Amino acid sequence: MSSSPEAAPIRRIAHLDMDAFYASVELLRYPQLKGLPVVIGGGRRRLDDALRERYGDTPLDQIPPEVFPVLKDYVGRGVITTATYAARAFGVGSAMGMMKAAKLCPQALLLPVDFAQYKHYSRLFKGIITDIAPVMEDRGVDEVYIDFTHVPGGQREGGRVLARLLQKSIHDATGLSCSIGVAPNKLIAKMASEFNKPQGISVIYASDLQAKIWPLACKKVNGIGPKANAKLESMGIHTIGELAQTDLQLLLDRFGQRTGMWMHNAAWGRDDRPLVTDSEPVSMSRETTFDRDLHAVRDKAELGAIFTDLCERVADDLQRKGYVGKTIGIKLRYDDFKIATRDLTIDHPINDAKAIRQAAGQCLKRVPLDKRLRLLGVRVGSLQKSALRQSVVTLNAINTEAKSDLFSC
Repeated sequence: MSSSPEAAPIRRIAHLDMDAFYASVELLRYPQLKGLPVVIGGGRRRLDDALRERYGDTPLDQIPPEVFPVLKDYVGRGVITTATYAARAFGVGSAMGMMKAAKLCPQALLLPVDFAQYKHYSRLFKGIITDIAPVMEDRGVDEVYIDFTHVPGGQREGGRVLARLLQKSIHDATGLSCSIGVAPNKLIAKMASEFNKPQGISVIYASDLQAKIWPLACKKVNGIGPKANAKLESMGIHTIGELAQTDLQLLLDRFGQRTGMWMHNAAWGRDDRPLVTDSEPVSMSRETTFDRDLHAVRDKAELGAIFTDLCERVADDLQRKGYVGKTIGIKLRYDDFKIATRDLTIDHPINDAKAIRQAAGQCLKRVPLDKRLRLLGVRVGSLQKSALRQSVVTLNAINTEAKSDLFSC
């Protein structure tokens, strides 16, 4: 008697999100700050070096918390990169201006960012994941998607068994915690990873859609931003369930064919996107927020130096990672917080700082510079892998008659 073929495994996709990643990495260095409100942001000065100057050979983890800088004493234009959960309880969050955060939680301790350390731990936890579950999509320094479908333990309890193994393996190796959502697809898995933070596991089945997903606000869907959410609310649509029950033609009329159809499918939990395991960057950029507002005429020399530095840093990123690009762009934020961007597509791909600066300078001539500036950024897009002979190019690659830009001295 022949045995019947085994049923195909059910698709199980996980979204793994590290808990308050930057802050958690800092607490490995300063465990005495655990449980306290701590924000990460501002300058890149190495705080531990300053503390060593003051405390000599005293181990960093034995330096008393009361000597660390506090948010109420901060003066500047920096923004918060992340915050501990103790600080978030006061309403402090990522991308918030630190001066505003100081009003909400003046007693919060302030630590500078240390991107080299964060990247180190990012590589470490991702290596642990791929040793256990090799199909992984990298979504940034602190989050990934993982295909559990064919991994041992990936089907047990809907993926909970494998999620527990990943949590334990990451914590044992790094001391860091993460939250994991497991679902039939990437869309729902990302929502699920937020359900039980920190250090939570949430398992969602297709049959859970109406009970667990539909009651959520539309903005919980990754891809429905503030403008789209406001438009939905103006239509009387507040929850994902209400969005699912909305007439499809109405969504197509109000949001267009592509977005309207995507919203309809998202509300019904439909997402067949595969995991992308070998993605290429589409652009590289550098930007900086000034300590004080700068004027294009009165602060021309200072702006020129900053502009050159940004171009050099972007060029260094491109050359180090082996890319060239044809679209050069700039970004300005004015003192009224309005943003202006301009792009220029050139004939040949480049990754040379002088060439990038000249092209970006032409973009500057197409934006109003009568208001003071808060932020300046430079971007290189339309990237492609560089051949060895393309690693350095000359200004001749730029098809323009101009020889200088508005920030030239």
